[in-house]
Amino acid sequence: MSIEWVNQAIDDLRAWGRAREVEVDADEVRLLCDYASDYLNVNELGDFTPETFDELLLSIYPRKVIAPPESAPETVAAARTLVDYLAEAAQVSGDTAARMRERLDDIAPRMSEALADTSNFGMAKSLFSSIGPESLEQSIAIPSGELPDLGEAPCDCPGCTPLPAVRLAAPEELRAALAGVPMLAEEPLQAGGDPLDAWARRVAHLLEQDTGGAVTGSAALDEGLYDLFDMIYRLQVRVPVTVIGEYLDELAGEGEVDLAAVLGRLERTGLLRVAGDRAELTPLGAWGLREHYLSLGVDAPQAPDLAESDALGLIEGLLDGVPTEIAEDDISRWLSGRDAGEAAAELLAAASGAPAVARGIAITIVDRLGSEAEPAVRGYLEDQELRPHAIHWLAARKLPAPPLTQDELLWVSVDMLALAMPAAEEDPEIFAENMAASGPPAHLIEEMWRVDHPDVVEVLELLGRSIPDGTVAKAARKAAFKARSRSIR
Repeated sequence: MSIEWVNQAIDDLRAWGRAREVEVDADEVRLLCDYASDYLNVNELGDFTPETFDELLLSIYPRKVIAPPESAPETVAAARTLVDYLAEAAQVSGDTAARMRERLDDIAPRMSEALADTSNFGMAKSLFSSIGPESLEQSIAIPSGELPDLGEAPCDCPGCTPLPAVRLAAPEELRAALAGVPMLAEEPLQAGGDPLDAWARRVAHLLEQDTGGAVTGSAALDEGLYDLFDMIYRLQVRVPVTVIGEYLDELAGEGEVDLAAVLGRLERTGLLRVAGDRAELTPLGAWGLREHYLSLGVDAPQAPDLAESDALGLIEGLLDGVPTEIAEDDISRWLSGRDAGEAAAELLAAASGAPAVARGIAITIVDRLGSEAEPAVRGYLEDQELRPHAIHWLAARKLPAPPLTQDELLWVSVDMLALAMPAAEEDPEIFAENMAASGPPAHLIEEMWRVDHPDVVEVLELLGRSIPDGTVAKAARKAAFKARSRSIR
């Protein structure tokens, strides 16, 4: 998926909604765009057709998205809003928009039935809805959508708040970008030597010296620039400008901050860029901040370009933790360098014998590939751990596939729940809510202890702690005891 066009589309849609006082369900529209991009070759808003909504709402949603049937009207309403925007923004013709609305009128009464029909479910959805929709379909962490808190600066102690690894542009790209920095047109860098060294000194001066308001127009705001840029660097995602505004308001105290003016002045420095209602560090900004950290003796790791790694390096890099936008770009570029069969073969080879979370990442990426990867996937039907995933992949594409045995069904149940364990430990309340809504049935849990899976005991103990239903939780604890006893013998 090309994350950039989706992000830009959502930013533009939000602005369109605010201008017209139209309520926009941005999260639901983002999901529509994400799935259209992943599965329907939609690479820009203008690629949407009436048939796109048929596939999305009656095929892909029922298979991929864990949602109750009664949520269908909300999704259809979000689709209608998207169509309104497509028409007003001239992304589609008036005739096409009219046909889209007719198609949505037809879809609306049918979508609830499609969501409720278990025969439509993909294997992952039907078995493992307990771990939540994001964990099922995206084993790479996705931002929650909550606004980051820029109210307090993090502790300055590197041991307490280690810096995340940051992706840097190539030096030649950075040197070329210096020519486009407005500030440097008026205050050129010192001549001689590598211009990037001079840029690093300029960044250190802006962040550490008493600039007296020369940067933002306010001495108080200039004093807080180090903390502001430090926090944006640590977040590694685009930050809503409203959040930056709230932070600047706190620095200003009683004074009123002209946010647009301050952001404009910060853009002039070459450290920040603003797109729509969000802001992020420029490549020069990220490079300059990292150089400043290094000069202070702070460990500032550099993230490798995962698109240039082999399959194992890609998986290990994603496991180390990569912001979602960067991860999506890495995966897309990694896949673009291989045909589908080659990519599937490399990923599945790396997944064979790997821990559940690594296997889950590999399977998630393979799930993006089309039927041309069939020979490579079919080759792993003989691999005990990958066979259930291969069967699901084939069946989801309506390709010939053997049925799952009961033992394989149990094994993949444990495997998918093992994939969810890190997220469950990080946010046990959300996991418990998902379990309450659609956890595995008691009869399935009671049999899990028989599964020859390295994580079976931990999975059953997690279920025993998390399932709100006391009877089912007790069954999970009993099964965990049996599994533990079985492994001892």
